[in-house]
Amino acid sequence: MTGPADTAALAGTVLAAARARGAMLATAESCTGGLIAGALTDIAGASDVFDRGFVTYTNHAKETMLGVRAATLEAHGAVSEPVAREMAEGALGRSLAGLAVAVTGIAGPGGGTADKPEGRVCFALARRGGAATLSETVDFGPLGRAEVRSATIIHALRMALGALETG
Repeated sequence: MTGPADTAALAGTVLAAARARGAMLATAESCTGGLIAGALTDIAGASDVFDRGFVTYTNHAKETMLGVRAATLEAHGAVSEPVAREMAEGALGRSLAGLAVAVTGIAGPGGGTADKPEGRVCFALARRGGAATLSETVDFGPLGRAEVRSATIIHALRMALGALETG
């Protein structure tokens, strides 16, 4: 799945899985700027399982909207699994969702460093009910801004779908 039609099909599958589980969804996005929420809400009727999306492009927004701790940002930087986990947990705590997915990364062009290269995205998935927040980092490489963002959307939707399918 790589094109817009594939993204729409995957988003529809995620929504259907959320309906089957009776789960509400939320997103917390930095590098995608709301595109994951957009993919989900492009599907008519999404409001029965999609509660809200947070676009937190700046560190200040991550802190004030999601409760990401300044100490976490200082210690690890915005593009890190600890920040992604706090973003997902913040979205969960500030919504009616039972499942929240978060992304933070460097879409490019440029902006990367040797330690955090262009195309690196950190993902997190938080669930209500005490399950541990999952996180992972994917290096998509310097594919260009649109391609990194597209790959990020697909990966985040697949993470959500996996969580919904496994309970």
